[in-house]
Amino acid sequence: MKAAKILLTTLAMVLTASAAFAAGDPAIMSAKAYATALGMGIAAGLCGIGQGMGLKGACEGIARNPEAGGQLTTTLILGLAFVESLAIYALVVNLILLFVV
Repeated sequence: MKAAKILLTTLAMVLTASAAFAAGDPAIMSAKAYATALGMGIAAGLCGIGQGMGLKGACEGIARNPEAGGQLTTTLILGLAFVESLAIYALVVNLILLFVV
């Protein structure tokens, strides 16, 4: 798991390095678009996995203790909102990298 995380981080840095130093070349703009699309795809995918794991845990908790369903539902909705905000932050960062840098 740690090796996969290191590999993905290295791959992301290598793919976005050319986009970070881009001036205005159309080929670099294309690379910048691919880099931001890849970054957003990774962010959205990992946020989706996190939301699925949270939902799974909440369903298991409600199945084991139905009386705690109300508290678990409130906590689940709050947690899902936080995870979704991470995807929105990633979108904002990717848009900044695409259009400003």
